[in-house]
Amino acid sequence: VLALNGKIREVGDKILASNGKEADFASALESCEEAGGTLATPMNEEENNAILGIVKQYNRYAYLGIKEDETSGQFKYINGAPLNYTKWHQYEPNGKGTEKCVEMYTDGSWNDKKCSLYRLTICEF
Repeated sequence: VLALNGKIREVGDKILASNGKEADFASALESCEEAGGTLATPMNEEENNAILGIVKQYNRYAYLGIKEDETSGQFKYINGAPLNYTKWHQYEPNGKGTEKCVEMYTDGSWNDKKCSLYRLTICEF
């Protein structure tokens, strides 16, 4: 279970929280779901900036709740919905099917990345 020592931010009707731990994508998603939420998923600039605040607080890249669709190669929300907001870093995404997860850099931009790396867990509720 996530222990949330003051690492909580509200944005719109979402609450963002991090336990400060790094995990691979599947483990990060699982810990968010066990706590009743999902991985932080920016739907607009305001939410992206709120997630960025936590990323900067820990100075760690974080996985986002976005994955590459197996069939189309398009990036989608983990619930399968198409992205309605993106903030890709210049020349990203560039993994061409080999980097199926998405991380946020400490400047708020996104990069497609392998899902096996350890990144900061940030959940939304």
